[in-house]
Amino acid sequence: MKLHCIVEDAQTARAAAEGGATVIQLRLKGLPTLELVERGRPVEEAAREAGVTFVVNDDVEAALALNADGVHLGRGDQGKELARAAGLLLGISASSVYEAIAGVEQGADYIGAGPVWETPSKLDAGSAIGLDGLAAICEAVRVPVVAIGGIDASTAGDCISAGAKGVAVVRASADARGVRAAVDAAAF
Repeated sequence: MKLHCIVEDAQTARAAAEGGATVIQLRLKGLPTLELVERGRPVEEAAREAGVTFVVNDDVEAALALNADGVHLGRGDQGKELARAAGLLLGISASSVYEAIAGVEQGADYIGAGPVWETPSKLDAGSAIGLDGLAAICEAVRVPVVAIGGIDASTAGDCISAGAKGVAVVRASADARGVRAAVDAAAF
């Protein structure tokens, strides 16, 4: 749970794993399931070769077809029941305490909380919750919280200090080693 690197291709997945990613999350928004599975196979292979957890974003059927370890779903995404029934690790997004509690009630194994800061990689992410919002979510739930949104090596430690068990990065996946070092330093 320490470092989720959200990627679109196998090259980035390999670099992230080499840098210390503990989870590789495939995110290719808006693709039909079959195309997602086809484009996701090399990412799944890279994650398996590296021995890290492999999660698919938004598509339970693709996660199952790719033999993923888990799936990460947004608040409004369908498939939570199928994910639980299939034994997939289930992450659910939350931007408030209420949404985090609802996610846990829906069976989340972890909560993806954010955006902590504004982020250009997800334009529909909503308003930033800040470190105070992150801390409130961490205090409200008993499952691990993974912070997301505008996080890089300079801010990852602040998220851990606020109570998150890990961080998720998109743009900073290229600097996985630096982000992982910041997470490890803050965790002790």
